[in-house]
Amino acid sequence: MRFLILFIFLTTNVFANDVSEIKNIVIHKDLKVYDNVNFLDKNDKEINIKEFNGNLLLLNFWATWCEPCKEEMPSLDRLQINENLSNLKIFAINISQESEKKVDNFFKDLNIKNFDPYFDAPTTLAKTFSLRGVPTSILIDKDGKEFARIIGSIDFSDKVFINWLKTYN
Repeated sequence: MRFLILFIFLTTNVFANDVSEIKNIVIHKDLKVYDNVNFLDKNDKEINIKEFNGNLLLLNFWATWCEPCKEEMPSLDRLQINENLSNLKIFAINISQESEKKVDNFFKDLNIKNFDPYFDAPTTLAKTFSLRGVPTSILIDKDGKEFARIIGSIDFSDKVFINWLKTYN
């Protein structure tokens, strides 16, 4: 019986950590640390990710003109309220210096309700994180270190992805 329990535990952990079928996830062996990661909310209040140490953070960089961003945004919205990821905080950061009205309309058209838009002015985080395009999502662990990034769009509702992300929650 103990052998069976141990076997189930080990195989569950192996499968839970395998995201190889999601091709655009880059998992870092050496975690990356950044100083002063700041962006703005709708009221131009500066937000620093250090205020959220202890949380699993997902910084999603996007723009209203980006079709893959439009495709992934609804699943990202659902991810924020996933009951298995209660420690997750999503920051959707617009990098195009678009007007608040245009961004609000984008969120309204896509029925995004579970997180707010943020702004990167003037594209300082795009440089800090060496972004090559949008969408790009940066995953930051509870200690404030980047452990992975998603280059391009994914389905944030994917069970393999959610099970993998749960291990960092």
